[in-house]
Amino acid sequence: MKKSIGHAPNRDAPDTAEGRRSFLKQGAALVTGAASAGLAQGVNAQALAGQPWERVYGAGFTGYGQPSRFEQPIARHVGRPYGDLAPGSGAALAPIESLEGIITPSGLHNIRSHSGTPDIDPTQHRLLLHGLVARPLVFSMEALRRYPMTTRTHFVECSGNSSRALAPQPAQVPAGAMHGNIACSEWTGVPLHMLLEEAGLLPQAKWLLAEGADSAHMSRSIPVEKVLDDALVALYQNGERLRPEQGYPVRLLLPGWEGNMSVKWLRRLKATEGPTHTKDETSKYTDPLSDGRSLQFTFEMGVKSVITKPSSTMVLPRAGFYEISGIAWSGAGRIRRVEVSTDGGASWAEAALIGEERPKSLVRFRLPWEWTGRAAVLQSRATDEKGRVQPARKVWLAQFAPDMRYHNNSIVSWAVGADGNVKNVYV
Repeated sequence: MKKSIGHAPNRDAPDTAEGRRSFLKQGAALVTGAASAGLAQGVNAQALAGQPWERVYGAGFTGYGQPSRFEQPIARHVGRPYGDLAPGSGAALAPIESLEGIITPSGLHNIRSHSGTPDIDPTQHRLLLHGLVARPLVFSMEALRRYPMTTRTHFVECSGNSSRALAPQPAQVPAGAMHGNIACSEWTGVPLHMLLEEAGLLPQAKWLLAEGADSAHMSRSIPVEKVLDDALVALYQNGERLRPEQGYPVRLLLPGWEGNMSVKWLRRLKATEGPTHTKDETSKYTDPLSDGRSLQFTFEMGVKSVITKPSSTMVLPRAGFYEISGIAWSGAGRIRRVEVSTDGGASWAEAALIGEERPKSLVRFRLPWEWTGRAAVLQSRATDEKGRVQPARKVWLAQFAPDMRYHNNSIVSWAVGADGNVKNVYV
């Protein structure tokens, strides 16, 4: 039996609108509690109008907008395992603990690179489509932009995301430094099936090899079924041309599948009868099991969620009303439910979801919570439209060998101490 936590919305109501109204009504306590904390006495309109910025002419226009100078700069969590020897190899993780909504700003999108970001001249770059096709084709970037385009919102997650949470001891770092190899953008480009139809994909072609123009020539094999389903040759991100670190001038996008299959700086697509077994899909990206075998080609990312506020290294300044908030996603499609626990999984309450209508996209979940000042353990558990439920950490670990470092979608736990300090813990 589920037990209510704090101010949980009534999700047992037969009408969804009623459930939403219930959430808003109960969440009003948050507003009241927060407002009372900052109540000022004797404030009037005349006193409010006396600030310096209200008496001078404001700044002019800029060609490209920047954040306010009063906002602390938000930056990615950068990891460079080889240091100055290979400054472009490693990862830069999105600061998910500092973001809101479901769209990641382009400048904060996660990055995984094996050999740095190439400086590609789009007028010289070409995309070759060849192999088992009737008509091999070469596309310039200008030619690609003339095709009919589509726009979709999808997440991109590295399969190594959350591997840091597999260390023997829980790291006391911000949520993004452990779970931020994930981001969500609005992508615009040409459906790949359109290009394959023009090239004349032959019946014996069952796979596609995608290769990048970086110095590592990152490459992965992709089943044709996925290519014909929802693969996109992306040219734009969040309304503007791709950023260089996101694959400018053109990248592949395979919604819901492990991030490095969405090959950046795309230069070649080769139709083949079987997988190519490149270095990037044999020496890496396989899953060692507890029985000594390994899984290869585990493409789809699992159902997952992370509470971002409050989360590790944050401090709750006083007892009172807060909002528990975070992100959830699934490579299988839509998120249908996110439950939140404040007692380490002993009881759960259903959170309100924003963006659940989008498949293979981030969803923002929210739950009002009254913290009484006692120790608490916060967790979230997501369920997707195929009925898959995010596993407990112990259950996930039992499936794999100790050196497993990919596809960790297990439940994340944050412990709130009586002093308000939030720490990463293993439950």
